[in-house]
Amino acid sequence: MRSLSKFLTLLMALPCFAPAAGSPADQTFDSRGVKIHYVVQGSGQSVVLIHGLYSSAAMNWQLPGTISQLSKTYRVSALDLPGHGQSDKPRDESAYGLEMVEHVTRLMDHLGVKKAHIVGYSMGGMIAVKFLARHQDRALSGVIGGMGWLREGSALQKFWERIPDRQGGATPSACVRSLGHLAVTREELNGIQVPAVVLVGDRDPVNNMYVAPLRQARADWPIVEIKDAGHLNCVAKAEFKQQLQKWLDNHH
Repeated sequence: MRSLSKFLTLLMALPCFAPAAGSPADQTFDSRGVKIHYVVQGSGQSVVLIHGLYSSAAMNWQLPGTISQLSKTYRVSALDLPGHGQSDKPRDESAYGLEMVEHVTRLMDHLGVKKAHIVGYSMGGMIAVKFLARHQDRALSGVIGGMGWLREGSALQKFWERIPDRQGGATPSACVRSLGHLAVTREELNGIQVPAVVLVGDRDPVNNMYVAPLRQARADWPIVEIKDAGHLNCVAKAEFKQQLQKWLDNHH
């Protein structure tokens, strides 16, 4: 976990990831008592971007240029989940878990968005799958980046639920432990009728842990492997952005 934070800090320092001119303005809204920071840019069909654990909208989506690229043809919104970025960081676990799915729906409500393409990476991918299971009437399509199926009742679900308290760090341990609540049952997974795709690095360990079970359960969901990409750098790869753009354009 600490290596991820270190990597993201180093990533932000690279000149090639400097924020572009005309970056979207920072905004906030109240999501049932939690201040949520977000940005919006562009016009057209709505795309909602959900970042990964210990990351933020800026780190996952602004710095690699994803928002800038997609906003040429779409209305792109990206939020900082609670415990991350410029959003509030409650210590209570009730602010996380399933509430992180609902923070996304409330952002859409706040922006007047009835339906959107739901795009998540890593933890954001867990949230995206759970969003599709609970609110597929609000989704045009789903993009599951760096993630697959967190199965209800699995050892992986129990792993997240047993994460001990960690001293220091901006993201509360309550957020990390809550990820087990994002698990979905096979019935929920099979009930998703919205088209979805998985974008994952070919060197990412989640292939065995999360993607392989998903491949068996939902053979109709295409899985696109990004070349020479691990879990940390996949979201910043040009091929990732190209495949994301291609999927959205094909499901416009």
